Amino acid sequence: MRLKFLLKPGWLALTLVVFTFAIACYTLLAPWQFNRHEERQAQNAALQESFTSEPQPLAEVLPPGTAPDRTTEWRRVAVTGTYLSEHEVIARLRTVLGEPAYEVLAPLRTTDGQIVLIDRGYLKPDQQIRVPEYQAPPETRVELVGRIRVDETDPQARPAFANDSTGGKLHSYSVDSKVVAAATGLDIRPGYLQLDSGQPGALGTLPLPQVEAGPFLSYALQWIAFGTMVLLGWLYFTVRELKPGGALAEQQPRPQRRKSVAQMVAEDEETESSSDRGPRNEASVS
Repeated sequence: MRLKFLLKPGWLALTLVVFTFAIACYTLLAPWQFNRHEERQAQNAALQESFTSEPQPLAEVLPPGTAPDRTTEWRRVAVTGTYLSEHEVIARLRTVLGEPAYEVLAPLRTTDGQIVLIDRGYLKPDQQIRVPEYQAPPETRVELVGRIRVDETDPQARPAFANDSTGGKLHSYSVDSKVVAAATGLDIRPGYLQLDSGQPGALGTLPLPQVEAGPFLSYALQWIAFGTMVLLGWLYFTVRELKPGGALAEQQPRPQRRKSVAQMVAEDEETESSSDRGPRNEASVS
C-alpha cells in the first residue's frame, strides 16, 4: 500500500520539522511581530497626541502609586518640587544618536510629598571615557514638564553601585525607579519623567522616537507566508509520493536491458570463432 511511506523514519522526521516550523510561524513568530506593530502604533499615537496637547498635572494622569503603562507613556505632565541632587544616579552604557552616552537621573520631591525620578538628559563621555563635569540642578523649587516613561528592565537585575571616579556617585545599568529607590533608600514612585528641552535642570535633551510604522507588519506577513509555503511544499511531495515512481517507492529489480543487434552479432561471431578453434587444437594434439 502506497501510504506505508508515511511511516518511514525519514518521512516522519521531515513531517515533524515541517509542522513544528509552521506552528511556530503561526503561533509565535507572526503574533510576536503583530504585537510589536501594535506597540509601535500605540507609541506613535501617543507621541502625535503629545505634540499638540497641553501638559497635565502628574497626579491627574497617574494617581499616587500608579505605574505608567503603554497607554500613558509619552504623555506630557507637569510637576513642581525640589531636586534631591545628593541622590543622583548615573545610568551608564547608554547610546544616544548612535554614540555612547551617560544619562543623569535625579529624584525630585514634589509639593504633594511624592518622589519622582527625573531623567535630566544625557552627557557625552570625555576623552578618558569617563563621566564629564556637568551642572548641578537648581536647589530651589522648580516647575518641570516631562514625558512619562515606563521603567526599563535590566535582564541581569544588577543593582546600582558607587563609583569613586565620579565622587562616589551611584551608577546603574538601567533607567529604573526601583533600582534607584533600592540604592538611595527613597520611596520613589514607579516610572520616571524624561525632561523636555529647556526645563530647569535639563542637560542634553534625549531624542524622541521617530513616528513611523516600522517593518513589523511586513515581517509578520512574511512569517505567515513561510509557514504556508512549507505546508504546501509538504503536501506537494506527499501527493507526488502517492503516485507510482515516487522517490520513496520500494526498490524493484530493474528489468534486463534488451541487447542491441550489434551485441548479438558480436556474440555470434565470438561463438563461431570458439567452435572453429576447437577441432584444430585437437588435431594438433593428435
